[in-house]
Amino acid sequence: MKILMFGRGVIATVYGWALQQAGHDVEFYVRPGRAATYGDTVDLDLLDARRRVWGRRVVERWPVRYREVLEPDHDFDLIVLSVPHHRLAGAADFLAPRIGRATVLVFGNIWTEPQAAIGALPVDRIAWGFPQAGGGFGADGGLRGALLPSVVFGTLGQPPTDREQAVRQAFRAAGLRIKEQPDFRGWLWVHFVSDAGLFSQGLRRGSLSKLAGAAGDLREALLAGRELLAVLRARGVDLRRHRGGVLLFRAPTWLTAPALAWLTAHVPLARVSLTAHSDPDAEEPREVCRDTLAEARRLGVSVPRLEAAEPHFTREGDTE
Repeated sequence: MKILMFGRGVIATVYGWALQQAGHDVEFYVRPGRAATYGDTVDLDLLDARRRVWGRRVVERWPVRYREVLEPDHDFDLIVLSVPHHRLAGAADFLAPRIGRATVLVFGNIWTEPQAAIGALPVDRIAWGFPQAGGGFGADGGLRGALLPSVVFGTLGQPPTDREQAVRQAFRAAGLRIKEQPDFRGWLWVHFVSDAGLFSQGLRRGSLSKLAGAAGDLREALLAGRELLAVLRARGVDLRRHRGGVLLFRAPTWLTAPALAWLTAHVPLARVSLTAHSDPDAEEPREVCRDTLAEARRLGVSVPRLEAAEPHFTREGDTE
């Protein structure tokens, strides 16, 4: 399969590497002028957990290929669109007249109605998924992160189409297990507020990396997420369909917070999931918190912990 990764962010890079390892032909679309800035290789330092529970460390210099122009008559089979949620609309508008015959995998956070979030992209050409990997680029441009053994896919009420099945098969061929979420809209929103709870405390500390091993801060993150479940209920999400996703927030924090602290201090995969996010200026955590708080206020839901963290994610010049 010929695959175009849209952008060269963390998720695009990690999965581009995994998909190319499986024999797929992978390129990256980047804005004009960025290819020279990035260079023709990426230094990877990954914990790859596809075949080992504790992960296999991969350190390599990976040669990559870029294109800075995307014509409508390209021959890509799949475009992987993994961008921060607040940039999805702009990326979708750019891609809509340029998708050719490709399927577009929307691969990340969404907080609006999914079909509205993709703008002019044709719904029958979309596959919906969510990555199970993470990390960050260091000052030297190297990527440090982790790749978990599964990927989440879902639908919006219909069985997967042939296009969607082909995308799933491409990821299976890369050694990744597929986790299906039939209520993908609800699952995405549960994940979004989970991020908001965690990000609110990471921003308060200066970065997400500071939460590793910090039981008190992780407890506050869990309690912030618990408060945000009311926002999901107000949005009409049936939380009974997502018991696994909300269990961590409903369980007693005297048990879960110390367990998370131990995991993020001693288990490499859990530790890297936080410590790789060390950029104090990262924009996506702030955007997630802003949008979640705005929705809570619109719905009249009290979320005191997220509100208390607002000074750490408000835009300069914002007023009440």
